[in-house]
Formats: sequence, C-alpha cells, structure tokens
Amino acid sequence: MKNILGNNITLTLFGESHGPYIGGVLDGLPPGLKIDTDYINAQLEMRKPYGDISTARKETDEVQFVSGVINGYSEGTPLTLLIANENVRRSDYDSNVLRPSHADLAAEMKYNGYQDKSGGGHFSGRLTAVIVAAGAILRKALEDNGIIIGSHISMLHGIRDDEFSDYESEIRKLNEKRFATLSDTAEQLMIKEIEVAKEQADSLGGILETAVCGLPGGIGEPWFDSLEGLLAHGIFSLGGVKGIEFGSGFAMAQMKGSEANDQLMVKDSRVISLTNHNGGINGGISNGMPIVFRTVIKPTPSIGKLQLSVDLNKMTNEVLNISGRHDPAIIHRVRVVVDCLSAFIIADAISQRYGYMWMTGEKKWKSVYTV
Repeated sequence: MKNILGNNITLTLFGESHGPYIGGVLDGLPPGLKIDTDYINAQLEMRKPYGDISTARKETDEVQFVSGVINGYSEGTPLTLLIANENVRRSDYDSNVLRPSHADLAAEMKYNGYQDKSGGGHFSGRLTAVIVAAGAILRKALEDNGIIIGSHISMLHGIRDDEFSDYESEIRKLNEKRFATLSDTAEQLMIKEIEVAKEQADSLGGILETAVCGLPGGIGEPWFDSLEGLLAHGIFSLGGVKGIEFGSGFAMAQMKGSEANDQLMVKDSRVISLTNHNGGINGGISNGMPIVFRTVIKPTPSIGKLQLSVDLNKMTNEVLNISGRHDPAIIHRVRVVVDCLSAFIIADAISQRYGYMWMTGEKKWKSVYTV
C-alpha cells in the first residue's frame, strides 16, 4: 500500500474525495526555502472549475501548513499541508453499482470493500489539489533558478492547437491563461466542443503538450531512473492519463535515422542541436534542449448517458445513471496538475545530482549544451 512519490524529495499523499481533508507530506526540502502562498494559491486557482465546462463542485482549496513551515520559510523538516473538503455530498454515491472506467472495481479487488467509495475516495481527482499545492513549492524554486514549465492543449477531440515555436515566451503566456492554448481560435473551438459534449451528457479527452526550458544537461540516470522514466512514472499516477510520449515519440516509427537524429553544431561557444526529436533527453539524461512530452487524457468517465454495469452486492446486471457533479472534460484543469507534478519530479532529479540546497540559490551546474 504505497502512496509515496520521489527519491530525495518525497511526497506522501493522503485523504479521500469526500472526507474531511486531503493532504500531503513533503520531505527532503532544504531549510530556508520561501513558501510563497500567493504563488501556491495562483496555481490552485488554475485547477479550479472553469465556467460551464467544469464540475459544479466548488472548493476554496485554502492550504493549511501544519508542520515544517515557520515565518514563511521551510524548516527542513517534513512539511505537512492540509486542504479541507467543504462542498461534499456523500449521498450522490450511495449506489452499489460500479461506475464504468472508474477505479471502483479495481479498488474493490485491492481493498476488499473497506475503501471510502464516495466520489472515488482516495482514487479521486480531488487529490490532485494536493499535488498542485506541493508541486507549486518546487515549481517556484525551479522558476527562481531559471527553469520554467508550461503546457497547452495540443488537441481536443480532433481540434488541434498551434505548435510551439518560441518555447520560453509562449510558456510564460500559457501560464497566465485559464484555458491553455496557443491559438485563440483553437480555444474558442475547444470550449464550444466541450459545451456540446455537456449538452449531449457526454465527455471529451485530449492531449497536453508540456515543455520545460532552462533545465541543464546531465539530469537523470542512464537506466532505471531515466528522466523519461521518472516523468512517466509520476504522470501515469494521474487517473485520467492513458499515454505519454517524448519528443517526436510514436512518429519516430515513420522516420528514418537521417530524419530522426538531432544533428549538432557549435553556436556562440555552445553545443546546440538543429532539431529536438528526442525531446531534450538522450540516454535517460537531459541534454540541455527543452524537455518536450505529450500526455493523453481520456474522456471523463462520469457521463450522463445510461451505461451497462453491475451491482457488486447483488451480483446483478444493471443499467447505471450516474448522479453527482462531474466535468464534461478535465484536460483544461489537468494542465496545471501535469505542470506542478513535472516540477516536483524534475526538482527531485536535480537534487539527486546537486543536493537540495540548489533550491535556495546555490546553483552548481554548468551546461555546454543548450537551446
């Protein structure tokens, strides 16, 4: 029963969707790291429901630090944060009928019926608020050291956004937007498509594209803790994720080596590559180019249409009509979760090489290979 992520920096996740609190314990932070509550709240705001295209469940998501923080700075001891669940409705989940494509059946098999079933309990996307709050602490530390992370909705139900052309400036613009697309036209079309799905009592999925700029070369390990492996391990912990690819990813299957190879040259006394098909990682280690990966987010499984399922207590076939408050699409809210979770993983990987004091300004890296 493991709910811990990380090696040098760890996050222990706890709580349930309709319990009194959700929370986490961050361990491995240095003493003296500024805990910027305004920055954390801004990240949590990006995760909150957005207009008519999100769930009607509204939570304040006020973070309480109950250990490890004094006078706005980390103590270097385990940092425990709590977020209260205020807008709970357990009555929406009294049914014993399993919800298709949720974790209900798998959870029953693992926890033998002792799990909290309301709203998915410990499996709920509600707990991603903790990931955002904890990850925001590390994301701010990365930004203070010149490393920025941003994602856009590259595709939603066949509607495609523009591609990245200037990573750094576009990431900064994306991070100011509630609905993260590079193209305003794509944003309008995607929002309309979500509204249509909601009217049809259905849901949509899509693809997020994430970029990390400013990460020095040399981060990651050559085999079992490759940077791709660490990121994939963390990102796949999110229940709605069903795929991830780095750089050109699966498109490489259609390329020749002469097309897929990132050729090198010296420019301004630095080694650069002319393309980035490998997504900034070679041999499991960052090479100084932007880290680029795409994440598949499945359609939200809670929909208003009638579905076939079973009553687990009676062992009878049933027709399920799901009640409750649900998102017709979660991709626009998952974006900041992926960003903050990526920040946690990358900060942990940097600490593996340089130790944790890099977060407080003691940078020790030097890269000759950069964009």
